[in-house]
Amino acid sequence: MKNYHTHTARCHHAMGTDEDYVQIAIQEGYTTLGFSDHACWHYPSGFHPHIRMLETEFDGYQKSILDLKQKYQDQIEILCGMEAEYFPEYMSWLKNFCKEKQLDYLIFGNHYYQSDETGIYYGNCSMDHVEDYFTSTLEGLQTGMYSCLAHPELILLNPYLKWNDRLEEGFHKICKLSKELEIPLEYNVLGFKKARQMGFVAYPNPRFWQIASQYKNKAIIGMDAHQPFGLERELFLQACEDLSKYNVEIVDTLKKVDFASI
Repeated sequence: MKNYHTHTARCHHAMGTDEDYVQIAIQEGYTTLGFSDHACWHYPSGFHPHIRMLETEFDGYQKSILDLKQKYQDQIEILCGMEAEYFPEYMSWLKNFCKEKQLDYLIFGNHYYQSDETGIYYGNCSMDHVEDYFTSTLEGLQTGMYSCLAHPELILLNPYLKWNDRLEEGFHKICKLSKELEIPLEYNVLGFKKARQMGFVAYPNPRFWQIASQYKNKAIIGMDAHQPFGLERELFLQACEDLSKYNVEIVDTLKKVDFASI
């Protein structure tokens, strides 16, 4: 078992120490644990977000992970990445940052339009911003900076945004481009847990994965763990079983991006 989608308390909505995650991952039988906390960004305005680590926290984040990588090297592979949005104005900064810090990978989590300082959250956006979600997702995928697309159906978190032709067309575009670029789509386990709690299915969404089946996309399981017990083995195996119903290739390794060559 491998998981590349793991958060830390630095994002202000996750719990547990970094070492707690590693110890639980070993206990549950993982062979690879990738940390991918919500990416820091350099905001010229000095904006301080409350749902991600600050730029000044990154060095501590990376040092903690590298120390754990060394400490547990005989028990589990540990990687250092981030989950980042596509903020056009800041992409040059992000690329240089990833190159400088030698990150192992980026996960593409398209949460906000333009930026979280001025933009809207796609998880509760109206139909007015549906096209923005799909356009920005497609543009982000084409940067070549991301190793997978996290929770591609995020926009469905809005319970009032019912499935319609515009959504279906947009998801077709995402699946088609992801297939062309060989970028895996994430089957998000945290979303599976939320569906149980909320009483409605946002993601993973069966209708989306039926579309992914048509394009024979690659799929990767992401636990999206915000607490150590979010790495529960039973939920990972349930995700494997669910994905087996679709005509997708399940992969468990993320491509390492050479940020210097982009």
